[in-house]
Amino acid sequence: MSKLMINARTATHRVEAPAPDVPPAPRCARIAAKAAVLSTLPSGLWRIVFGFGVPLGFSGATAAAFAAHQPGWGTVYCVALSALTEALAFLTVGLVRPWGQVVPRWIPLIGGRRVRPLFAVVPALLGSLVLTRLGLLALFGGWAGNLADADSPHGFGALVMTLAYLPLVAWGPLLGAVTIDYARRTLWRRR
Repeated sequence: MSKLMINARTATHRVEAPAPDVPPAPRCARIAAKAAVLSTLPSGLWRIVFGFGVPLGFSGATAAAFAAHQPGWGTVYCVALSALTEALAFLTVGLVRPWGQVVPRWIPLIGGRRVRPLFAVVPALLGSLVLTRLGLLALFGGWAGNLADADSPHGFGALVMTLAYLPLVAWGPLLGAVTIDYARRTLWRRR
C-alpha cells in the first residue's frame, strides 16, 4: 500500500529538468547582479519614508497634494512601487544563479522547466536599454530641471533625495552587463 502511495505521489509531481550545461557566472557578473539589486534600495527606502507622510523637503502645492494622500493611498502606491522596483531588480540575480536556467519547482505551472535563454535575454536587454536611457536623461538635465521647481526639496532635502536616487543610474548598465554575460554563457556557448 505505501509503495502504491509513493508511486501516486511521484506521478503527480513534475520532475525538475536537469540544469543545462552552462558554465557558472564569473565573479564580476555575480557582483554586478548584486549591485543592480542594491542600486534600487536607497530610492525605495526614500520613497517608503515619503509615502508615510514625511515631507522630505517638498513645499507649497506639491506638499499639499502629497499630504492629501499620505498616509493613505499615497502610502500604498509608494510601498507598492518600491516593492515592484526591488522585485524587478532582483530578477537580475536570476541571470547568474541556477534558477535563471531552470524555474524553481515551487513556482506553479512552470516550476522545474528550463528557461529558454531568449525569454530572459530579450526582456532584460530591453529593460537595460530603457533604464540606461532614463538614467542618462536624468543625469543630463532632467534631474536638475525637477530640482529647479520651487516646490521641490532644496538644500539638505535635495541632497538626500539626490543621494537616494543617484544609484538608480547604475541599474541599467549593470543589468546590461549581467545580461550580456548570461547570453554569452547560454546562447553563445560552444555546442
